Amino acid sequence: MIKNYLKIAWRNLMKSKVFSFINIAGLAIGITVCMMIFLFVINEFSFDKFHTNGENIYRVFRGFDDNGSKRAVSFLSGPYAPALKNDFPDMVKRVMRIEPSNNLIALGNKSFNEKNLIFADTGFFSFFTFPFLKGNPATALNDPNSVVLTETTAKKYFGNEEPMGKVLKMDESTLLTVTGIVKDIPFNSHLKFDLVAPLSLHFRFDNFNKWPANRLYTYVMLNDHINKNQLEKQLPDFMDKYMSTTMAKAGKRYELNLIPLYESYFTPPNPIDTTRTGDKTVVYIFLSVAVLILLIACINFINLSTIRSVERGKEVGLRKVMGALRNHLAWQFIGESILLTAISCVISIGLLLLLLPAYNRVLDNTLSFSSILKPLCLFLPLVTLVVGFLAGGYPAAILSGFSPIQALRGKLRLGNSGAFFRKTLVVVQFSISVLLIICTLIIISQMTYLKNKDLGYNEEQTVIVPLDNRAIYDGKDLFKQELQSRKEVKAISLMTGEPGGYFDGMAFSVEGKGDEPWKFKTEFADFEFVKTLGLKMVAGRDFSPQFPTDTTDAALINQTAAAELGYTPDQALGKWIQNTSRDSTRRRIIGVVQDFNFLSLKEKMYPLVIAPNPGRRVALIRLQAGNIEASITTIKEAYKRIAPAYPFEYSFLDQKFDIMYKADLKEQTILSLFSGLAIVIACLGLFGLASFTTAKRIKEIGIRKVLGSSVQNIVLLLSKDLLKPVLLATLIAIPVSYYIMYNWLQNFAYHTPLHWWIFVGSAGITIGIALLTIGIKALRAALLNPAKSLRIE
Repeated sequence: MIKNYLKIAWRNLMKSKVFSFINIAGLAIGITVCMMIFLFVINEFSFDKFHTNGENIYRVFRGFDDNGSKRAVSFLSGPYAPALKNDFPDMVKRVMRIEPSNNLIALGNKSFNEKNLIFADTGFFSFFTFPFLKGNPATALNDPNSVVLTETTAKKYFGNEEPMGKVLKMDESTLLTVTGIVKDIPFNSHLKFDLVAPLSLHFRFDNFNKWPANRLYTYVMLNDHINKNQLEKQLPDFMDKYMSTTMAKAGKRYELNLIPLYESYFTPPNPIDTTRTGDKTVVYIFLSVAVLILLIACINFINLSTIRSVERGKEVGLRKVMGALRNHLAWQFIGESILLTAISCVISIGLLLLLLPAYNRVLDNTLSFSSILKPLCLFLPLVTLVVGFLAGGYPAAILSGFSPIQALRGKLRLGNSGAFFRKTLVVVQFSISVLLIICTLIIISQMTYLKNKDLGYNEEQTVIVPLDNRAIYDGKDLFKQELQSRKEVKAISLMTGEPGGYFDGMAFSVEGKGDEPWKFKTEFADFEFVKTLGLKMVAGRDFSPQFPTDTTDAALINQTAAAELGYTPDQALGKWIQNTSRDSTRRRIIGVVQDFNFLSLKEKMYPLVIAPNPGRRVALIRLQAGNIEASITTIKEAYKRIAPAYPFEYSFLDQKFDIMYKADLKEQTILSLFSGLAIVIACLGLFGLASFTTAKRIKEIGIRKVLGSSVQNIVLLLSKDLLKPVLLATLIAIPVSYYIMYNWLQNFAYHTPLHWWIFVGSAGITIGIALLTIGIKALRAALLNPAKSLRIE
């Protein structure tokens, strides 16, 4: 019997090739999209799940209030970890400190500026689980002059030679012996490194054991019976014990938070935190899109299967006359639906394998089919059964109950309830399609707005050179002097952070404002800062070599800082401010600069203090218009004269946009792609419905043409009934999408208005595509010779 069912199912599949193609293609595309997104989601939630002791490991963050916003930073100083272990011996089993760094590593005449070098406590490889290929993980970092390499890094330096026991030179002075090789770090690790050296190399530094010197990641491993809340309750007293003086100077109340290792990946990004981070909101958005697109595809499949089954009335009648029972007919329809669904699933696997490389390039990821093999073994059979039963169950229940006489006369109809059911499904799927189109257009509009917004500074032809090694840092003044004399350089400034980079928050005392600490962002820079960025002065003057005391006695603030202090720009001039975080001397405000967006446009405008200070992290070089390539060569030559052993690295200031909004741009690309596929799937279904409608009304069309109806009238007649649910879907989707995108835009301090034309345009796009889909089929029916139409039985 089963063989007979399969044979009939296959014959019906081949008999109605167009319907079969639409059904299979729509569902296959929907399942493929769903699997692609599930692949991404599963990968995001798999971060750090491979560590043996992962359930008991927590990352320690410092939390504080930053002008009304809750902030958390991942950097702590050296004393935190041993103090936590010492003060809570019954709760804290082990502690681990990691310092991210970048250093010159050399082997003979081969050298690299290693960006992913970390220094860690000796028990790093027993605390975390990174499989060793060579060496002993328990003792690999015991020697202060040891180093552990990843497999790829070992090949980079040693090729096919044996790396164990070989010596590398760090920063032209420190010799490191290779004591271990680990497998390459998996992509789903929030920690990323190429080399690991002992943290004990830094114990000799004067500020390593000072509480305010925050530069380490800190992790704790709790005992099995300890809940993190038990420890967190005691951490305020811990902070008061060790940090009361520092907190008073900073004007901030710091608190420690324990973040489970599995959640570390979803912590907010920090410009100087080198760990991988993700956005859980983006993950949930993608997951919602996957569910919605699969729902569209399933609705399509169910709708087309339902209307296709009506044409098989005579077959149902004949089978009942020949003795087929109702349950036999029901299983026949369900079986055919399951077969079509199974074929769609098989095709979707092929599509996934074909599209995966391109998908990885878009996501900048290394997703693999094998990572979802187990979930697929559950997901695909579930989709096959659920969709198969839903698509086959409804027509099976209706058709198997009709009398054989009605069936053989060809009078089977699903009735008004069936038509209402089909139209409801069309409304749902087009509502989802319009929703996705509107959301995508608003995201594109927002990212375009951000990219084109006037940031308040000149970002064109401006080069960023990091001062990230001892040689260039010590020679930074000479580097600046040499470039200032070159005709290719318009201006150069040394500073702690370029726009879009890192700006520390510090506490200040202000003249006439009592003892209350004021929290401002800080920029320590030289006298050329304003000139290099092309900032505008709204009051007072810029730093000037004509006033040598500006180095120690002067400061600039932005308009927002003046406003928060309750002053106009002119009133702020001459007031003194004192950085209580560093206990520095008082400085007079000599100028107020126009607000410029030195942070991401997701952030509100913060008050900013600009002051000369020796601490600098980057050189910002503004070039003269002309040959950029020659200008870069000039900078490189100057750099190499001061730091010949280090690779010259640079970037352009206008590239910061792509870095800051990388996640949002990725979200835009994926949503654009999937929204397009959603409308394709919905239109496939609409084309199937149009085909069914025109086939059922073919005689009516012939009669109308004989009676004088024009082609236009017939096309309009056939189109208007199918367009009604599309119009209703649009009306439903517009307010829903407005609500969703209004809330999404609140993530940005600056955002585009919700333009009316986006909603009207989305509705127009959807209706236009639907009209084209319906119109093609309706036009073919209208152009058919009426003599042929009237002969059709």
